[in-house]
Amino acid sequence: MPDGLVLDLLAHHPEALAELAELFEAEWPAWYRGGRGNARQDLQAYAHKGALPVGVLALRAGAVCGVAALKAESIPSHRHLSPWAAAGLVPAALRGQGIGLQLLLALEQQARQLGFARIYCGTSTAATLLERAGWRVLERITHEGKALAIYEKAL
Repeated sequence: MPDGLVLDLLAHHPEALAELAELFEAEWPAWYRGGRGNARQDLQAYAHKGALPVGVLALRAGAVCGVAALKAESIPSHRHLSPWAAAGLVPAALRGQGIGLQLLLALEQQARQLGFARIYCGTSTAATLLERAGWRVLERITHEGKALAIYEKAL
């Protein structure tokens, strides 16, 4: 685990929601600023424990270092697969420090605790991270006009 990094459920840190919403809107402006998404509502939905969706927060000295969520559905064409590692975000200035990997491992642990035997992720940007963590490509698709790889991992 990177020095000083603490992982906890988002449900335990409601004070982080406003900052995280700003990060989501900045990272995915087409979805959250000009599209159908509502960052605050999504994050509030992830502030659960013991059931999907569930969010995991990375903190260092009380400062937000990243977030990720485990949710039942992600890609409409693949509703038959569940759960999904999604909404993973580490601020640009903190990338490359292993925070994303720790968030991913925490989602895997949440999936195990909830009784799932597999976990899935759709990405156009995190292939290297997933592959380093032992995930395998299940399928390559085009989603909303963009190339996307769907990954899976047996837990």
